[in-house]
Amino acid sequence: MTHWLESLQALVPHFLLALSVLWVAYLIGLSVWIVLQKREPIATLSWIMSLALLPYVGLLIYYFFGPQRIHRQRLKRVRAKAGLAPEDAHADAEPPGSLQRLAQGCGGYPPSHCTRATLLVDGGDTYDALVAAIAGARGHVHLEYYIFEPDMTGTRIRDALVAKAREGIKVRLLLDAIGSGRMSRSFLAPLLAAGVEVAWFHPFRLARLWRPRTNLRSHRKIVVVDGSVGFTGGINITDDENPAVRSDAYHDLHVRMEGDIVRWLQLAFVEDWVYAGGSLPREPTLWPVAELGAIRAQVLPAGPDSSWEAIHRLMIAAIYQARARVWLATPYFVPGEAARMALTSAAQRGLDVRVLVPRMSDSKLVTAATRSYYSEMLRAGIRVYEFPRMLHAKALLLDDDCCVLGSSNFDYRSFRLNFELCVLFEDAVLATRLAEVLASDLAGSQEVRGPRRRPFLSRLAEAGARLLSPLL
Repeated sequence: MTHWLESLQALVPHFLLALSVLWVAYLIGLSVWIVLQKREPIATLSWIMSLALLPYVGLLIYYFFGPQRIHRQRLKRVRAKAGLAPEDAHADAEPPGSLQRLAQGCGGYPPSHCTRATLLVDGGDTYDALVAAIAGARGHVHLEYYIFEPDMTGTRIRDALVAKAREGIKVRLLLDAIGSGRMSRSFLAPLLAAGVEVAWFHPFRLARLWRPRTNLRSHRKIVVVDGSVGFTGGINITDDENPAVRSDAYHDLHVRMEGDIVRWLQLAFVEDWVYAGGSLPREPTLWPVAELGAIRAQVLPAGPDSSWEAIHRLMIAAIYQARARVWLATPYFVPGEAARMALTSAAQRGLDVRVLVPRMSDSKLVTAATRSYYSEMLRAGIRVYEFPRMLHAKALLLDDDCCVLGSSNFDYRSFRLNFELCVLFEDAVLATRLAEVLASDLAGSQEVRGPRRRPFLSRLAEAGARLLSPLL
């Protein structure tokens, strides 16, 4: 027994040495791999420091969840896009402004117009408008959602789709496999029985456990009816956003559009549908010729299939071009250096800059990270407000005639890791309506006034969460 213990003790130093050598080799290999991705320095260092604390397991985490997989997904998505575009698209008679040129250069879609753009506040009005539009369909209904829950709200929309499909209307439903992961076969059964085509964006399959897609989700909310009526914004299909079901429902915004702009919203859906494995739609009403209308608008798709960060770039450029006002509403405020520079510079130029966030979002980590930016914002002259319940609206209002509405949060994940879609509007009427809604929200929120004395552990948690900002 004594001899065995002595032998074991003699092996321990060699074992520890071998373990140390393996750890150093792992760290060097992982660092080289991450550095070669050529991400921002802070994101690169954050990944290296975080994964260095997780020997060997970190390699798997980075492979499955890290940004290096984006290029592979981009190549597949480009192939899915090939050859898809509206025919006889209108040429804009007005010369595009710098924002329109930037949006087209980064997002690929040209400027267009609306004949009508209606701002919808909260889920109640939005779900009513959706059901009405679906009921009026004569050719097809296309829906793409991040979250579609099998609850009361989801059942109402599902039954409206089933009714139209039974009339012979072509219905296609594209769902994100994670966001809508709670949808059961029994809930889907009536849709499938009625002939509705259902596809899943980046589904999990047992045969593909070696390459799951936890990032790269479709966060888009798109509805297109007959190619002439379109919806987009931040509202998902869920009781969480339905004030008729919950008194504490999320506060959110959506927009209903008519006119030529819907053709580009349709293109975004078709690209995603084909990419997800659906067959190319062939309905004659897919790309109807529509009036341009008086409202200048431009669909801006963005996602990890492009390195341009189209929505991020557009928002920053729009903030720099603003002349009097920049109002931002977002559920997740985790800005990078460029976004913080744009906002603080606007405030220091004397503009009315306000940021509206929820007092407590549905992610404690993001809430803590958001609060870590307050002191910098306040020092620059930005007014920060906390909405009393979950704010889910994503809106950027610029001056009195420009706004951006859609699905994108003001954070790293939306700008870089998820597929998002926003619409740039240049219209004084819509901007005025959005200003009224935001002014009411600001009036009902608590303004953060000056540095607050917070417990040490709270300040430490916020500072720690901020270090994880590039990973959130």
